[in-house]
Amino acid sequence: MDMTAPLCRVEDIPDGGVLGLDPPDPDGEALVLLRHGDAVSAWINVCPHAGRRMDYAPNLFLFKDGLLVCAVHGASFALADNGLCVGGPCRGESLTAVPLRVADGMVWRD
Repeated sequence: MDMTAPLCRVEDIPDGGVLGLDPPDPDGEALVLLRHGDAVSAWINVCPHAGRRMDYAPNLFLFKDGLLVCAVHGASFALADNGLCVGGPCRGESLTAVPLRVADGMVWRD
């Protein structure tokens, strides 16, 4: 992943919603980003249960009431609780967090 380029603009992520991003590098990691106001968090877009992407179509997610649901086996992740799995086959495990920084309205990977 090009560490000198921002991932996206904060405004690209719906406030209170998620955005999926594929890496420009084919060997990089797909991400899911969550925004609350100016705060942005990110996780690798891989379910700890089966090691597969969680989107049901490229970068489209089942996300409601703060829960991100894996489209493969239905595991539910509480993003406000650091991506903890609160239901489904990997209960108690967590998504892999990705450190970010927000500056001048842009989101950067640290």
